[in-house]
Amino acid sequence: MSTEPRLADVTEPVPAQKAAPGADHSAKETLEDYTLRFAPRSYRRWTPMVVATTALGGIAYMADFSIGAGIGLAHGTGNALVAIAVAAVVIFVTGFPLAYYGARYNIDLDLITRGSGFGYYGSVLTGVIFASFTFIFFALEGSIMAQGLKLGLGLPLWLGYLVSTLMVIPLVIYGMKALSKLQVWTTPVWLLLMIAPLVYLISTDPGTVDRFLGYAGTDGDGDVNTASVLLGAGVCLSLIAQIGEQIDYLRFMPPKTEANKRTWWTAVVMAGPGWVVLGALKQAIGVFLAVYILAKVGPAAATEPIQQFRSAFDAMMPSWLVLPLAVALVVISQIKINVTNAYSGSLAWTNSFTRITKHYPGRMVFVLVNLGFALALMEADMFSFLNDILGFYSNCAIAWVVTVATDIGINKYLLKLSPLQPEFRRGMLYAVNPVGVVSFVAASGLSIALYFHALGDTLQPYSPVAAAVIAFVLTPLMAVVTKGKYYLRRSDDGITEPLLDSEGNPSAVTYDCHVCRQEFERPDVAACQTHDAVVCSLCLSTDKAGDHVLSAAPAGT
Repeated sequence: MSTEPRLADVTEPVPAQKAAPGADHSAKETLEDYTLRFAPRSYRRWTPMVVATTALGGIAYMADFSIGAGIGLAHGTGNALVAIAVAAVVIFVTGFPLAYYGARYNIDLDLITRGSGFGYYGSVLTGVIFASFTFIFFALEGSIMAQGLKLGLGLPLWLGYLVSTLMVIPLVIYGMKALSKLQVWTTPVWLLLMIAPLVYLISTDPGTVDRFLGYAGTDGDGDVNTASVLLGAGVCLSLIAQIGEQIDYLRFMPPKTEANKRTWWTAVVMAGPGWVVLGALKQAIGVFLAVYILAKVGPAAATEPIQQFRSAFDAMMPSWLVLPLAVALVVISQIKINVTNAYSGSLAWTNSFTRITKHYPGRMVFVLVNLGFALALMEADMFSFLNDILGFYSNCAIAWVVTVATDIGINKYLLKLSPLQPEFRRGMLYAVNPVGVVSFVAASGLSIALYFHALGDTLQPYSPVAAAVIAFVLTPLMAVVTKGKYYLRRSDDGITEPLLDSEGNPSAVTYDCHVCRQEFERPDVAACQTHDAVVCSLCLSTDKAGDHVLSAAPAGT
């Protein structure tokens, strides 16, 4: 018979214990947008389409235009378009299970990763990978904005970098509530400014399409070939980690019910893996605009979105209006994406730091840390070696996302070796699960070796393929070898109330955490090891002595 503490029901109040130092502050700060936590039903009051619109507003970045332009100018239009399509398919397929889990169970990608093969501390590896994604792309967008400010206002680049960094701080402080309003209201303006010049150019000068399709690139003869396609796809696949930022919004989806299931699924697909449809379109537009302005500005400037849209606007409107509109488009885009980059990056850093140190320093600390890294990259002129950075980074991002997606799709649903319900609470998971950690380290390590020509020049373009294939094969193989025994440290969290309600949604039954004295819904708490009470997930994370953490128990007890 189990001697673990159990709670029969939630009707009796639990006497509050003395809070751990900082527990009250940590709990209250994370309740604004439920950083590091399960997002409760009581907070998720947005409709599916509002959540989707907010999430899609976060992909308004201009980097796609630069990425597409860089690939197109190097390898030609044909190779670029095939590379963009290949990457889009991979991103959509791998992003779907992650988006579903985030929206269905209302947790972010780090919490999903913990229970999908990595373990409680093992997912710190991927937390750092995701945090790196956010400051790399913050730096890229900040560089693009600085180029716009230099052209439009004459600001030197170093000052433009600083302005683009500091201006997002007031916006990102307030979390999901402020971000949802910002994204919803700015999206129509952004779409109009982006699409109108393209439509105008194609309709008034059909020859631009022929020149675009016939462009051969600087590195080849225009024929589509495997090496060029894979090199281009590798750069595009650096965006595979964008699904993490989409999930930071999708975790606020309302419960899926019979009444809303159609709009729920539409929103999840559209704002989850569907982000890549718009992303791929922007990359293709980037190729088009780069070819259009190449003769006028040269190859170096043709990859700059401010130059692309300045030339496009110049063809359709009075000259006095061209530069202000081009700068406005760049600034709006930069704000829309970089508040998301700063927000998501702060969550990733804070999550990893809190688990390692068992101390919650406050999310704003890591907003500033993330911005500091981004500013350093900008001042180092990362834009000039953009494709090299993204090509290298994509190997790590692909290995991570494919590992987690494979664990969900195959290990959970096909092999049934991984628990179907996600788990993220300390005490319920092993510190490290070799299934995900070994698969990720092997896939990223070998693909990075390929990228740096360690196995020869011929195989170098295949590094993103290697990352995806190795992760896809090793993840189920490791689950079979370990028989799935390193997923759950224990399966009983000491509470009799089911985690899910009758419709499969996370239960909305509430409990009071006896450490921080705040109220939390069922999925965010576990029984205390030393008291007849419950403890929330963050207080478990910050429990330095481990007094409240449940002891290990065989699965099924």
